Amino acid sequence: MFTGIVTDMGEIIALDQQGDLRARIRTSYDTGGIDMGASIASDGVCLTVIELGPGWYDVQISAETVSKTNLGTWVLGKKVNLERALKVGDELGGHVVSGHVDGVAKVISVADEGDSTRVQFRAPEALAKFIAPKGSVALNGTSLTVNEVQGAVFGVNFIPHTKDVTTWGTVAVGDDVNLEVDTMARYVARLAEASS
Repeated sequence: MFTGIVTDMGEIIALDQQGDLRARIRTSYDTGGIDMGASIASDGVCLTVIELGPGWYDVQISAETVSKTNLGTWVLGKKVNLERALKVGDELGGHVVSGHVDGVAKVISVADEGDSTRVQFRAPEALAKFIAPKGSVALNGTSLTVNEVQGAVFGVNFIPHTKDVTTWGTVAVGDDVNLEVDTMARYVARLAEASS
């Protein structure tokens, strides 16, 4: 489990397609304190550490994960949002995030509003019912509050701090982003379907 509070911006420093996609991620985390097999959310996708070195770790990404996320667009030098798994007693600053991406949303507009940036996304139609104004979503692993919703289009406001400590400072129209809907919204929708 994660919180959607990004704690490092990593960088893709190696990619190798060997049946599954293998990626090496440079990090400022103390890799001496990361266990083999640990889960680290990388752009919101829960990935398992399979090898470690000073300042880097490797993950293996299945074809299924590549097909359901934006990880297939990773290139050398790409910055990625990182978060280590939640530990009992940690502060839950965002919302409960599983690292299991529901789909890919597309950035359809980016506009500066004062020091902040308003971004609109188009969600896959099947996921739109789970997105509500003032509700939570995780986008590329970042816990965010939804401002407005119109059908499958929803907007989010990024404050300067978020743009500085995550990859959202370089967001552009046309970007594909990993979308995880709020777990509670999913269960409420399922209960509503069951009672009708």
